[in-house]
Amino acid sequence: MDGRSRADLVKPRRVVPRAPVSAIAPRIDLLAWAIGSLAAIAPLWAGRNLPLVDLPQHLYVISVLHRLRDATTLYPLYFDLRQGPNPYFGYYYLVGLLHTLLPLELANRVFLSAYAAGLPLSLAFLLRSLKRPAWPALLAVPFAYGDGLAWGFINYCAALPLTFLSLGLCLRALTATARRALWAVLFTASLAAVLAMHIQPLAYLALALPFLLLTTPVPADRSPGSFGARLGSRWPVLLGLALAALAGAGWLALRLRHPTEVAYGVPGKAWGPLLSWANLPYDPFADRLASLWQLPANLFQDGSDRWGLHVASALALFAVFIASLTARQRQHSAESWPERSRLVGLSALGFALVFAMPRDIRGYMYYVAPRFVLLAAPLLIVSVPRLPARPARAFLWLAAACAIVTAVPLCRGFAAFDREARSLAPLVAAAGERPMVMGLMFDPYSRVVAHPVYQHSAAVIARERGGVPDYSFILAPYSPVRFRVAAPPPLPYGEWEPSAFDYAAQGWAYDHFLVRGADPARVFGSRLGNELAIAARSGDFWLVRRKR
Repeated sequence: MDGRSRADLVKPRRVVPRAPVSAIAPRIDLLAWAIGSLAAIAPLWAGRNLPLVDLPQHLYVISVLHRLRDATTLYPLYFDLRQGPNPYFGYYYLVGLLHTLLPLELANRVFLSAYAAGLPLSLAFLLRSLKRPAWPALLAVPFAYGDGLAWGFINYCAALPLTFLSLGLCLRALTATARRALWAVLFTASLAAVLAMHIQPLAYLALALPFLLLTTPVPADRSPGSFGARLGSRWPVLLGLALAALAGAGWLALRLRHPTEVAYGVPGKAWGPLLSWANLPYDPFADRLASLWQLPANLFQDGSDRWGLHVASALALFAVFIASLTARQRQHSAESWPERSRLVGLSALGFALVFAMPRDIRGYMYYVAPRFVLLAAPLLIVSVPRLPARPARAFLWLAAACAIVTAVPLCRGFAAFDREARSLAPLVAAAGERPMVMGLMFDPYSRVVAHPVYQHSAAVIARERGGVPDYSFILAPYSPVRFRVAAPPPLPYGEWEPSAFDYAAQGWAYDHFLVRGADPARVFGSRLGNELAIAARSGDFWLVRRKR
């Protein structure tokens, strides 16, 4: 065999090098985050009609803003752009910008998806800024669908991820040894973005940022130097605080330029001077305590949306238990006690505002204290201690599974509500062009959703047909558009009291009436059949039109 052995003739096998575990692990982690993020946004795509109380009003404002010069609508006759600075314009203008490319409801769904995915991602950024593992942030997915979203407080909800992002950027600006100026610019921009969405999180940041300033050591603290040098190293946060204070003061001055009418006992009106006790109602302590557990998940009548909250809470407690078992195996942290307690402290500040703030500032701001639950609760659930690497990766996948557990009942509930809400579509088709619509929602509640989600249904018909409803958020001073002529006469005690409807006082201004929860014959009496006629009935809705 010409001097070659049998072994020489065997073709050697090609050895494919295996990727080290350290190279594969980040891809596995990324997959878990992708699954969790998709689960977070899935309910928003389960049906066309979303069960958010104020959503029809928001979409109506954006529609007016987008079609302000459209002569096929009533918008040019009734509305104009509001001059001067407009707080809360961020949501309206961002969705309006998306609306130039997408249908309005789709553009809004994209925005809401960014919020739902952004909530855990912004918390992950905060955790990494605290040099903690990011996996607990996926436990916050259930909180994206809490009481705030159910009411349709989209401006406030969108401000929450930006608030958590601001906290993380504050920490980066304090602790960075390089590119500190860049982090400072991003931090300031994030505060401006919070203000563009909603003013209320700035009240929390006014406490949280000084807390981080006092509990976070900066590199200058580890080297000898004067007090001035150490103070100077904190200039990005001090600058951000100053700008936030100026922005908050500017908002307050702008709001006070539009004083509300004082009418004791009337919904939507001030009951006394701005900071009087009559104008600052507080819920009983027991109710505020109960809200800590109720508000994070109270969307559906059957309570199925609470499964995600229960699983996330149990998983967080289990992680605390595992951390206590492995505490001796980990090296002692170099962080001081104040540093280790920052995350819990940030959550405690939010809960303190729940008990310190009034429920409402009548005539100016409503539902004040309860909203802080939706800010503090996600911070609490991600405040689990550090775990060793292998248990942490297992908990990452458990947290991703928790996001799926959250998404499944939410998708079912959103789809069930969509089927129920489709009954409004035939009434939209039966309405005339450019209608003046009055909503008489004697029963605004759904069989699926726990909140009065049909309260603003008249705005749906008005938006689809280019008309004007009896009530809209355009009446608010923070709307980007305003009435250029007198607004149509509203119900005397607001849209929540349809029993106060007086046809002679209000009905003459409208040619369409959307009724739910009452027989139109009882509402309109002899006028039904003479001046008015039933144009359509679908489900629990009646559409009554004026005869031509």
